[in-house]
Amino acid sequence: MRNAYDVLKERGFIEQVTDESLILEIFKKGPVTCYIGFDPTAASLHIGSLVPIMALAHMQKTGNRPIALVGGGTGLIGDPSGKTEMRQVLNLEQIKINAAAIEKQLSRYLDFSGKNSALLLNNADWLTNINYIEFLRDIGRHFSVNRMLAAESYKIRLEKGLNFIEFNYMVLQAYDYLHLFKNYGCELQMGGNDQWGNMLAGTELIRKVTGKDAHALTFPLITTSLGHKMGKTEKGTIWLEASLTKPYEYYQYWVNCDDADVGRFLKLFTFLPLEEISAVQKLSDEKLNMAKAVLAYEATKITHGPEAAQAAWRASMEAFHSKPVEKSLFPSSDIPREAAQVDTSAIPRYCVTRKNVEDGLQVATVCSSSGLTQSMSEAKRLIAQGGIYINDRQVKSADEKIAAGDFGQEKEIRLRKGKKKYLIVEIKK
Repeated sequence: MRNAYDVLKERGFIEQVTDESLILEIFKKGPVTCYIGFDPTAASLHIGSLVPIMALAHMQKTGNRPIALVGGGTGLIGDPSGKTEMRQVLNLEQIKINAAAIEKQLSRYLDFSGKNSALLLNNADWLTNINYIEFLRDIGRHFSVNRMLAAESYKIRLEKGLNFIEFNYMVLQAYDYLHLFKNYGCELQMGGNDQWGNMLAGTELIRKVTGKDAHALTFPLITTSLGHKMGKTEKGTIWLEASLTKPYEYYQYWVNCDDADVGRFLKLFTFLPLEEISAVQKLSDEKLNMAKAVLAYEATKITHGPEAAQAAWRASMEAFHSKPVEKSLFPSSDIPREAAQVDTSAIPRYCVTRKNVEDGLQVATVCSSSGLTQSMSEAKRLIAQGGIYINDRQVKSADEKIAAGDFGQEKEIRLRKGKKKYLIVEIKK
């Protein structure tokens, strides 16, 4: 079985490590227990959380034991890392609801019951029971205020004001690592690059308290080739929860990625073999679009399951008249290789009444009210630029109305924005 560290490195997960030679040594000794913390400030994780989730999944697939730590305790304070303003402080009840939802979500990616099963822990179980005086005496004495203030996460906040609650966050995260080290044999903490200072504080606390080594590894900040933050679209955040971002919309996010991102995203967000992914750099045009379909299918399958992935694939194939992926491309993927059966159920829909049609439906109004465009002004601008279509017919004027004859026998039309965004407008029966 491949060394997990090498797998993560080859796939582009690693930004910084405490000592690569020592980390490689612990992997040689046997299965490694590692952990990543997840902040329960919302009821769902989003695409920005996928890199750490996939890293834990790779750890488990290579025989190691991952710990997914929900920050039910630290979430009551708020992590100042990477923030210019104080995070909203949630109450315990909100944290519990969010933590339960995240725990359920993580079970899609990690096996919590099989061989080398992952552990799902909540730091509220030990942080909310801390005796403050004992904690200051036994743990707080190991921290230098001067060194803490020099950490990047605190330096940013000092300009606008860092309150005492947030100042404690580094100490609590370090204590989490110590607790997991002592009670679960956890030797490796992984996380985003903005967590580097907090993670080093944890390794140092473990060394001071136990006299033993612990290790840290960070992931790079993933942006698109255009410099945009992952998972941010004109409609907002791409969530991992199907009720917040539908599988079809999730699929469309990936299939519409920039050409320059396809290979990198296949490495990070799928489990396909690297030798198959390496061929992407030689692809162009139609075959590169097939690679995007594989990326979208595999990413959707991991997050929402094979049935949802196939439904999104069928709907996308039908909407965009795409060709099936050639059998020679990505043989490890189980993406359907035949032409899709007509299935538009996953495409977003907008209902109108027959009276609406008879009274005159202005195309720009439907675009705006359905959410196909963000506003009426955007709809009119796109129409003027030739970017709105009815049943593949370009809309010529902002005053144009949808005629009853456009709906046909199926009592529906396809409204398209640009090349990549569809909406089905249907008459209520």
